[in-house]
Amino acid sequence: MELDISTERDGSTCRIAVNGEVDVYTSPLLKSYLVDAVDDGCIDLVVDLENVGFIDSSGLGVLVSGLRRVKEQSGSMRIICTKEGILKIFRITGLDKVFPIFASAADAEGF
Repeated sequence: MELDISTERDGSTCRIAVNGEVDVYTSPLLKSYLVDAVDDGCIDLVVDLENVGFIDSSGLGVLVSGLRRVKEQSGSMRIICTKEGILKIFRITGLDKVFPIFASAADAEGF
């Protein structure tokens, strides 16, 4: 399955909307978007996973490395997700304690 990614920027905040499955084959694309956003000065990232049907450990690793990269710039990363299957993976791995997870873009922006 393909992965479609779009980015919206508002100052130093970027919303990266991900659509598809994030796995070993597609995670390099997500990584390149995260790296490019931070390199472009986006230090507050909002990663929208609402249209992600599946994420594996390589996808989670990309998110963690993106978080590390943005924190080096004193920034933050927030996740938008309401899909129980994806949220369960975050809970099982303990990443729900690492990433602030919100139900909507409006909730994430107010953080």
